[in-house]
Amino acid sequence: MSQITTELVKQLRDSTGVSVMQCKKALEEAGGDMEKAIVILKKSSSDIAIKKAGREANDGAIMIKADSNKTVLVVLNCETDFVAKNEDFTNLLSTLTNKALTDGVEKMKAEAKEMIDQIIQKTGENIQLGETAEVTENVVGSYVHNGKSAVIVSLEGGSTELAKDIAMHVAAMKPEYVTLDEISEENKKTVSEIFEKEVMASDKPEDIKKKMLEGKIAGYFKEKTLVEQNFIKNPDETIASLLSKAGAKIVEVKRYSI
Repeated sequence: MSQITTELVKQLRDSTGVSVMQCKKALEEAGGDMEKAIVILKKSSSDIAIKKAGREANDGAIMIKADSNKTVLVVLNCETDFVAKNEDFTNLLSTLTNKALTDGVEKMKAEAKEMIDQIIQKTGENIQLGETAEVTENVVGSYVHNGKSAVIVSLEGGSTELAKDIAMHVAAMKPEYVTLDEISEENKKTVSEIFEKEVMASDKPEDIKKKMLEGKIAGYFKEKTLVEQNFIKNPDETIASLLSKAGAKIVEVKRYSI
């Protein structure tokens, strides 16, 4: 058995990032063999991850990266905001997102567990890979707010900057629909019934009540529908007019939040 020197412990810690005591214990178990000690630490991190897997991981962070060909999004969940801001956690999220961009989301997923287990061992929290997305078609723009919410917008026509502006708008205004056509008859009926009770309480003539009801319903859905909303950066124009000027059309809006 080789002597477990301070230098040997330091080398193992530098290469794995885990605590000094864990490194010392692994080296002792491996008889001073560095390669065996690394294997022992990997097994240990996997065992720790299994034990913590049942704990809820409702916090975390979101990252989006893009190149000229595609845009990828990766959500990484943990238990607390404290760990979500931890350097090891944020570096892991960046590594996973870079891998998704260069190698594809599916390959990243296949390799993620071992990397995640190592950070679980260091932070002591359950960490799970959350939602992922890969967009390769159309004109794409994205926006991430405080690492906790993100939007990806795909356009037919227009520009990346326009798509980014609309993504930022969606993050801020949180529309429920993209166009009025998406509103179901059931939703229209529910909203109509709610406002009808308000209007019927009025002492206005029936024809006025009818117009009031129509106005309230239209106003409600205008506020909830993306293309009908006033653009957050220029309230004098709607998203619809912004798209029209650019000769663009929304293909898809994807919204994620933690």
